[in-house]
Amino acid sequence: MAGELSMFKFVKPRLRPHTTDLQAAVGWGVAAFTGALWLVQPFDWIRKTFIEKPEPEAK
Repeated sequence: MAGELSMFKFVKPRLRPHTTDLQAAVGWGVAAFTGALWLVQPFDWIRKTFIEKPEPEAK
């Protein structure tokens, strides 16, 4: 708790972010990330880039 108070010491106590504010921000961030991933759907690119091994080049 002491680290939390020192980080927001300059802000009035009434205006400091509360735990529920941080939880809501994280929740909306997860929702936004999931929505963007659903919209773009880069699964083929992820598979080609990170999962499949590149074929060795013939000289």
